[in-house]
Amino acid sequence: MSDSKSPVPSPDTISFPTHSGPRPVLWLISFLAIGLSLFQMYSAGIQPLGLFYQRGIHLALVLMLAFLIFPPLNKYRRGPFLWLIDIALFAAAAYSGFYLVFYLDDIINRAGFWSQTDIIVACMTTVVLLEASRRAVGFGLTLIGIIAILYALAGPRGTLPWLGDWLPGILAHRGYTLERVAGQLYLGQEGIYGMPLGVAATFVFVFVLFGAFLEVTGAGKFFIDLAFAGTGRQRGGPAKASVIASASMGSISGSSIANVVTTGSFTIPLMKRLGYKPAQAGGIEAAASTGGQIMPPLMGAGAFLIAEYTRVPYVEIIKVSVFPALLYFATVYLFVHIIAIKQGMKGLSNSELPNLREVMNRGWFFLIPLIMLVYLLVIGLSPMRVGFFAVMGIIVIAGINGLYQAYKRGSQNRNLSQEMVNTVKSGVHKSLLGLELGARNALAVSIACAVAGIVVAVVGLTGLGLKFSSMMISFSGGNILLALLLVIIASLILGLGLPVTASYIVLIVLVGPALTNEFGIPLVVAHLLVFWYSQDSNVTPPVALAAFAAAAIAGSKTMETSVQSWKFAKGLYLIPLYMVFHPEIIIGGVDWTLIVWKGIMVVLLLLAFASAIESYLFTWMQQWMRLILLSCTIALFFPSTMIQAVSAAIVILLLVINFIQGRSAKAAEQSLSG
Repeated sequence: MSDSKSPVPSPDTISFPTHSGPRPVLWLISFLAIGLSLFQMYSAGIQPLGLFYQRGIHLALVLMLAFLIFPPLNKYRRGPFLWLIDIALFAAAAYSGFYLVFYLDDIINRAGFWSQTDIIVACMTTVVLLEASRRAVGFGLTLIGIIAILYALAGPRGTLPWLGDWLPGILAHRGYTLERVAGQLYLGQEGIYGMPLGVAATFVFVFVLFGAFLEVTGAGKFFIDLAFAGTGRQRGGPAKASVIASASMGSISGSSIANVVTTGSFTIPLMKRLGYKPAQAGGIEAAASTGGQIMPPLMGAGAFLIAEYTRVPYVEIIKVSVFPALLYFATVYLFVHIIAIKQGMKGLSNSELPNLREVMNRGWFFLIPLIMLVYLLVIGLSPMRVGFFAVMGIIVIAGINGLYQAYKRGSQNRNLSQEMVNTVKSGVHKSLLGLELGARNALAVSIACAVAGIVVAVVGLTGLGLKFSSMMISFSGGNILLALLLVIIASLILGLGLPVTASYIVLIVLVGPALTNEFGIPLVVAHLLVFWYSQDSNVTPPVALAAFAAAAIAGSKTMETSVQSWKFAKGLYLIPLYMVFHPEIIIGGVDWTLIVWKGIMVVLLLLAFASAIESYLFTWMQQWMRLILLSCTIALFFPSTMIQAVSAAIVILLLVINFIQGRSAKAAEQSLSG
């Protein structure tokens, strides 16, 4: 297949969005990024390290990279003064990890009786982390971290007793000294180096690295070409290809914005050319890309975090997450299909699309690492070790294919040795590129998890989680629907300033106990519910980061695009709600026929909802049909089998009527045209 027919550029064209700076700094960034990735590979597959050794070195390297890559002020070039500040912060970041690792035995022996140096380094590390968060993640997360620290210091026995006077009665607490808070954040197992950073520094990093190697070796190009070849000829083909490509790419990359940029650069212009409005095209891409964060195996670090918090094996989290994720993508796909039919769209011509057989011939071997990854998880290997083998697998397979292609070219032009040398050079270059890209892609999630650790530590220290649960029960009056509405509102507020991973961690620490202990929601279902609702910041106005990225590509208004993405992503709200009232489809434990029944009901629910919202399925729907369908959508949530059966029968009847109306309208149209 020629490159001209491929919708994705060659991996050789990958470039990094680096800020301008002295060449030695750019070399240092590459050196540290590659070193970080090699360190992670070493600790994942060769020699596992202790908790604080692993996390201390990881965070130190991440913070050092952050101060090199992200300038203090985006609008200004770094002059001598700003470089002086960054050099000081860079040195402080390096020392934070060195101090923890080098003096770890002494720190442990002190058993909570911290020295003055411990406290100074703890304060320094906290400040450095918050500044790195401001640059790499955004001011919102930094502000949350600062508020958490101030809250811990407020109270009659705290460093800031006057601040406690401003706290409402239910939120008041005794207050803690600066030394106690600093020690808890830096030297406690629930602080900066707590479980969230532990997940980012082990499981998440190797899978992000795996995604980076898929990208630089051309696997991303293969999956997107495959999606276009399979669906491009259908009505609204590019939009459907966007959904499928986002499911495959997002499941590995775990970043909705990266997903938008990768696939949207090609799908959005094609959607616009086909007849989708710019805001619609951007909204479809944003909604589809957001699904990548709920699609196993990576789930934007969610699968690993849920597994750690619930103590449920990682492979089990993947198993229970597959069906809801497929339902989500099916809902977006259905919206896309309905709009394509409503607007009379056609698919792309064969000349505009890659050939399916040629795509498979060119990249079938990229499926091997994914199959190997799933197999190793199923047989029970540690996710960190599985990630290590997956990275090594893609390197070996891509290398073998590169040498084979070089052998074929060399045999044809009788210059075999030169072809082999060039291929080896290219392979080394791509390997280094993958190592650097993986480290860069992991910066934001590692920093976000470290700052989330600050919030987790403060919640544990002050008892805020129990207080928040009491408030939630009080405000909802024990009504589970009102409680879930409060969770949605809280996730929306947190989504204004926090990335998805940090939003999930903060929210589950605050509302998780109430959902499970007071409202009886199964533990895994409660975590999936919170994680799905934490996706708000990607598709829900007024802050919809994935939609904003898509709007920039589509050339549409940001708010209009975010409203469209919110509409297409409605499965993000409905599917978790169904899981709460019908947890059998997630946790099982009942007769398989009941699980199948519940599965059919949720499919009908989503079909009825999409048809009612768009007022179209096979043809236009009357208003009375839409109202009945929406009523049946609500009724299908009820646990009662009888109510579900009656509602399902009504939905099927209305859809059959709409199908007959569509056939009649089509026949009348053909007779008029004839």
